Amino acid sequence: MASDRVQRIKSRRPNGTFGSRTDVGCVRDHNEDSLLVAPPLFAVADGMGGHAAGEVASEIAITVLGEKAPHTPDAAALGRAVEDANRAVILAANEKRGRAGMGTTITAAVLQKDRLVIAQVGDSRAYLLHQGRLQQLTRDHSLMADMIEAGRLTPEEARTHPNRSVITRALGSDPRMVPDLYEITVETGDRLLLCSDGLSSMVEDSAIESTLARTRDPQRCASMLVNEAIAAGGYDNVTVVVVDVAGQIDKVTRRYKRRSRLFMSFVILLLLAILGAAGFGVYAYIDASAYLIAENGTVSIYRGVPDELFGQPLSRLDHATDISVDDLQPGVASRLQTGIRVDGLEAANRLVDEYRAYIEQSAASETPEANRDDAGTANSSSSAATSSSEEQNDRAGGDVS
Repeated sequence: MASDRVQRIKSRRPNGTFGSRTDVGCVRDHNEDSLLVAPPLFAVADGMGGHAAGEVASEIAITVLGEKAPHTPDAAALGRAVEDANRAVILAANEKRGRAGMGTTITAAVLQKDRLVIAQVGDSRAYLLHQGRLQQLTRDHSLMADMIEAGRLTPEEARTHPNRSVITRALGSDPRMVPDLYEITVETGDRLLLCSDGLSSMVEDSAIESTLARTRDPQRCASMLVNEAIAAGGYDNVTVVVVDVAGQIDKVTRRYKRRSRLFMSFVILLLLAILGAAGFGVYAYIDASAYLIAENGTVSIYRGVPDELFGQPLSRLDHATDISVDDLQPGVASRLQTGIRVDGLEAANRLVDEYRAYIEQSAASETPEANRDDAGTANSSSSAATSSSEEQNDRAGGDVS
């Protein structure tokens, strides 16, 4: 199939920093998932519509995304590329390519050094393994996610609920659809996971965390995750992309390990000679930095960095805002517990403004109409909500499936 050819071509792994695998699973007779691995761009799409229409929708979305996505971590530009993909899927259905009502999820990421941006529609998820702990960055656009947040279901109950495949937003049905956007600061050693719900619905997050943490090679890790989903029943197509964050710190570390003892002694002497100047530079950097953190249920802005030096804090409170942490996306609220670093007070205030806009938009938005995924019925038609999203300039991200 053409989509299989696209997946193979775009899954090549030149430097061992990423890996990917897609599989039809144990129940379906064809694979409606598509993936794209073209660093710094990575994406997973889970098609729906039955009779190969889902495959058409997901392949169109991935192809348009590959053509339109930015080459740098630009959340707004990535969001526009996803909107272009949405219009392309709608146009294809109108032109009788595929079927009327076909659709697809999409979760796309651009990762460059310590900057990660994500655009997401549907229930394909993005996770981040940070310091050995797994965090769901995106929020599922699904009936189950809405019911869990409303306290009507537990996550365990949602896994076996008869409506677990109903999604509330997808590409292909609403020309006004907009994706959720996330902007996150990552660190060397972090690991990004993109996956269709064929993984997240079959394998518990704790098991995913364990596999990501213990399997060093990303290609082997991607294959193991797919195998775990198949071993659990493989009721749906399953697609996985694993990407290691490998920044400049690794290169510097390797270079220093190759230095001779004599050269290292010279470096130490040089550092001592410029200690005064370096101290001034550190102070200037701290003074120009800022971070946001949750305090007493609201967001506070601090000047400096959330660290200590010789027992002395390297930050001071600038001001507390009126933004309630409970009104923010769960992923953002979680990262605020430990602090989100930004480049100065101006950036911090911009982020607060974005949080405020998100809260206002969420309050004004209508309840999205449910849209049934292909996992429920082969002939289901997708109906997406007209909910709006905002651009989150955040180090930690929100939630997704």
